[in-house]
Amino acid sequence: MTDVLRRGRASLAFSFFAQGVAFALLVTRIPAIQGRYGVSDALLPVFLAAVPILAGVGSTVTEQLVKRVRPSRLLRWSQPVVLLSLLGVGAGDRVAELAVALAAFGLAVGMLDASMNMLGVSLQRAYGRSIMLGFHAVYSLGGILGASLAWAGAHWHLALWVSYLPVVAVLLPAVLVGSRWYVDAGSPAAPEKADGKAAGEGGGTVVFRLLLPLCLVMTFAYIGDSTVSNWSAKYLQDTLGSSEQLATVPYNVYMVTTLLGRALGDTGVRRFGAVAVVRLGALVAALGFAVVAGAPGPWVGMLGFTLLGLGLCVLVPQTFAAAGRHAFDNYGPGASDQAVARLNIFNYVGFLVGSPLVGALGDAWSYRGAMLVPMALVLVTSVCAGSFAPRTDRYGDGHERPRTADVGRGSNGL
Repeated sequence: MTDVLRRGRASLAFSFFAQGVAFALLVTRIPAIQGRYGVSDALLPVFLAAVPILAGVGSTVTEQLVKRVRPSRLLRWSQPVVLLSLLGVGAGDRVAELAVALAAFGLAVGMLDASMNMLGVSLQRAYGRSIMLGFHAVYSLGGILGASLAWAGAHWHLALWVSYLPVVAVLLPAVLVGSRWYVDAGSPAAPEKADGKAAGEGGGTVVFRLLLPLCLVMTFAYIGDSTVSNWSAKYLQDTLGSSEQLATVPYNVYMVTTLLGRALGDTGVRRFGAVAVVRLGALVAALGFAVVAGAPGPWVGMLGFTLLGLGLCVLVPQTFAAAGRHAFDNYGPGASDQAVARLNIFNYVGFLVGSPLVGALGDAWSYRGAMLVPMALVLVTSVCAGSFAPRTDRYGDGHERPRTADVGRGSNGL
């Protein structure tokens, strides 16, 4: 393992961390943002929906850009835009300024999420063992820090720009310096061709049916995640009768257990394989939703949200890894980046669908019953777990080697 790859892994991990901080600072201060700009309750959902929709657009654009531009370059310049847009959200005075800042944030975050996971998948391929969960664990750590900073800003009644400015002032130069060591395509060199295309780009177009099971898993995982982030506090307080203070705990517990599960998850993948880890994660998450739905009181409900963090945390990183691996095996390295960008769109689909779905079912039926729907969707993930199997044999040492039957196959073999 070369020092180039180690530096690439560390710099990319810091990029994940910075994005976790930035995203948490935005979403946890939505009430303060609404108050600062005087956004009505009727208009607020429009702003909230616009960000993931534009992020999906940004991810779609990235899929086309990576045919000619290295993912590292897209990440290098999209992350500063995300950080500056966050500062713009806190510094504006008019609704139009908020709209511009959120639009820039959404487009840039779609490009950032896609390119960041492209580099993670390519680095995992270069390492020859699972490391994707570690990147997402660092993202969770950043989210916990960002949420803590947001709590401090709210507690001390700081203006939004006062809360955001020190964070941006620290992270912006740090990510720009760290971007010098990004590694593309799992190669320490990854030189560009004379025509400006990244080396190894020329992969074929990814067939959508190859990604369909993984797109479903990504969507269902984010429906589960958005259910926890948007409804855990209300569910614990209104349905299970907890105090207002206790109702704030489940999401924090969920974030901590997500961090713990991802920190340990790569070891599980190396030892037992991605299929077993994804299937176990789906079953644990389904059990968590079942416990939440049937909980007689808030403490049992808390146990359910703890199980959800441990179960859901492995699904998204492994889905990105599987999509990149399948596309690379069948179509070549350029197709791997395109597959990750296309799959990333379903991240935002799940985020958009999850919260309104649970809310509508809760109002029409009951919130206990509404929890059974994401439970059923997560169970479908366990059925799709076979799609995570690598086209390799595993020798028990955590490394993957090509099967004899695969040696010499063309990049377009299926």
